[in-house]
Amino acid sequence: MENVNWLLITPLFILQIVLLIWALIDLRKITTTNGPKWIWAIIILFINTIGPILYFIFGRKKGY
Repeated sequence: MENVNWLLITPLFILQIVLLIWALIDLRKITTTNGPKWIWAIIILFINTIGPILYFIFGRKKGY
């Protein structure tokens, strides 16, 4: 039964890590954001899974 739990949790954990890394790299590369970059960094780091998604939806300026 424990193996089944790990099989369900592992893909979600990997998705969370990939989103976190991708969002932080993008935040570093982009020149302007909607709001201060340091606030977006905190949101990305401390709001698991949803933080990076919020950054990609609301944090990036359109057209960049």
